Amino acid sequence: MKKKILKYLGIGLLALFVIIQFFHSSKNLSNTMTNDISNKYPVPDTIKQLLKTACNDCHSNLTVYPWYAGIQPFEWWIQDHVDEGKRELNFNEFSNYRIFRQYHKLEKIKKEVEEGGMPLSSYTLIHKNAILSEAQQDLIKKWALSLHDTIKAHYPADSLVNPNRKKRKD
Repeated sequence: MKKKILKYLGIGLLALFVIIQFFHSSKNLSNTMTNDISNKYPVPDTIKQLLKTACNDCHSNLTVYPWYAGIQPFEWWIQDHVDEGKRELNFNEFSNYRIFRQYHKLEKIKKEVEEGGMPLSSYTLIHKNAILSEAQQDLIKKWALSLHDTIKAHYPADSLVNPNRKKRKD
């Protein structure tokens, strides 16, 4: 009896695996650079290369997908990471952000790299070339801080605060 149940369960799981292969996510394959960060702020070639290697698959409009990204459920998992990454920060849409968001995102880039939060360990597990050396981390942090300071110097302080954020009463 148990063997029959296991047999039918195995056949059912195999059938489910085959069926889900017909359901695909839309790919992140636009290379539109109209609102790219580099159109508004200086991005040295070394930083461009680091962003391309360690960040852009999840934080731009153009993801280079690995071979297994066409297999479900991996595709769904990868696309969820890409969608979440783009919601958090998209270098190709950066100049579209309001100034307070640009300011905050640059601060967050520095913090995430400093604390080792980015790139994600699940990404660097497979993409070993995305592991940033200490020197590369320093380059990104200095670049983000430089842009952060540039924005602070060119805009009034009240424009660097999210107007929708409720003020705390101390």
